Amino acid sequence: MGFIKASLFISLDGVIEAPEAWHFPYFDDQMGEVVGRLMGEAEATLLGRKTYEGFAAYWPNADPSDPTTELMNSARKYVVSNTLTDPTWQNTTVINGDIAAELTRLKKSTNLSTTGSASLVRWLVEQGMVDELHLLVHPIVVGHGEKLFTDGETVPLKLLSSTTFDSGVLHLVYTNADPE
Repeated sequence: MGFIKASLFISLDGVIEAPEAWHFPYFDDQMGEVVGRLMGEAEATLLGRKTYEGFAAYWPNADPSDPTTELMNSARKYVVSNTLTDPTWQNTTVINGDIAAELTRLKKSTNLSTTGSASLVRWLVEQGMVDELHLLVHPIVVGHGEKLFTDGETVPLKLLSSTTFDSGVLHLVYTNADPE
């Protein structure tokens, strides 16, 4: 049985947009270990269309001496989109139509991880499809930008673990709460 693990860099005020503008001063070996472990556990990456388009514009032309470049380009990628029809980035499959059914089928045999893709992660959490939600909460108030959760469904979660890094970042891991 596979899984879906979602991980996001998030500010104290819930912003996940443009982490490149506020995240890097907090990136350290502890966070690198977590990010590397999550990437290493996944057999494929699950992306929303917007994140896919940003990654597909960058990674195929990225510095080939950076080991992440080969990792990103060679990885299997699944893009959830009802509008993307012709993905150009290697090893990419589009999931559309009955997305919940297709992801349920795929999850039976594949370990999936998401990165970025706020709308997708929000939807996956609301659907109860995320096995682990990893939030790397940065000690900064960004003050503007897209937030992970906006008006939407109430979804009870259960805290599996919490770790405080030397940088002040909290690594919080949640799963769906058991129904009572």
